[in-house]
Amino acid sequence: MRPKPVYVETVIRTDLDTLWQHTQDPALHRRWDLRFTEISPIGGRDGHFRYASRFLGVTVAGVGFSAASRTWPDGSRTSVLRFASADPLSLISAGAGFWRYTPVGDGVRFVTGFDYGTRWGRFGQVADRAFRPAFGWMTAWSFDRLRLWLETGTPPEDQPLTAPSAARCVRTRPRDRVPARAAGVPA
Repeated sequence: MRPKPVYVETVIRTDLDTLWQHTQDPALHRRWDLRFTEISPIGGRDGHFRYASRFLGVTVAGVGFSAASRTWPDGSRTSVLRFASADPLSLISAGAGFWRYTPVGDGVRFVTGFDYGTRWGRFGQVADRAFRPAFGWMTAWSFDRLRLWLETGTPPEDQPLTAPSAARCVRTRPRDRVPARAAGVPA
């Protein structure tokens, strides 16, 4: 059975342009995203970037690029990206995903969905059973860290590690959510 893509959703009380800037600018992005220790543009290649992640003293690097972005008639925006790593230490070989920004009431619904392929054959598939949920948790924790930054003005570096919470984010795609009645919950 193929693993489900990672999905994270939250609402951030800010305007779309501010959220867009904090997610699209590599210098701002790396400040709030636990998954990356470095994100830097590749000179002369618009939308291309290098990334690195450091865990337990091991650094894994890769590249990515913004494949497309679009503003929709309802005022929402979507950014699509692709990423890959030739680093033999990286479980992730290549993948793709999106960020969706939808204005709602007093903020912006910020959603990501992404999937990737693994390396290391069967061992990589087994390792991904633990890695994928951890990567999803890190994504959700990072989204909440960004939310706290934009809503309170507290920079990520000044937030206690216990301030952000992955539990504040939705991590199930709408089509995968079980309706309340089907789950035995009274309506």
